[in-house]
Amino acid sequence: MLVGIMKLDETDRALLALLSANARISTVALSKKLGLSRTTVQSRIERLERRGIIQGYTVTLAPDADLSIRAHVMIAASPHTYAAVENQLRQQRGVLELYAVSGKMDMIALIAAPNMEMLNTIIDSIGALDGVQRTQSSIILSTRIRQDTGYTEHPSFTP
Repeated sequence: MLVGIMKLDETDRALLALLSANARISTVALSKKLGLSRTTVQSRIERLERRGIIQGYTVTLAPDADLSIRAHVMIAASPHTYAAVENQLRQQRGVLELYAVSGKMDMIALIAAPNMEMLNTIIDSIGALDGVQRTQSSIILSTRIRQDTGYTEHPSFTP
């Protein structure tokens, strides 16, 4: 959770760029790249975590490593039910991510299931949620591009 508004200075941005490229990089390596002491780097990381700027660390699997079937489910919700629909989707098994979007649909859910039968069950259950007017689904056939969207624009960033 973000605790107040936090302005990021150039050092914070450079630190985030390095962590975005490699979340497992050591504080010693970070301190060398940033020209700061190890304790200063550790303090900055802890502050960014406390403020909710860094919300976690993750592993990104190669698309072929994930053997589940994935789909995007576009969702149109009844007016004034967005929060309720979001809360129901938060509890829904198989929902990996949820995006608020502009256009004719209000949300897009990324879902995954081990087989087509389960995927169909998840899609049907989303359509049956209170407040959902309609859904439109697209099964993901393959991932063609997956890029790191971290802070790579900083001049001191060198992968």
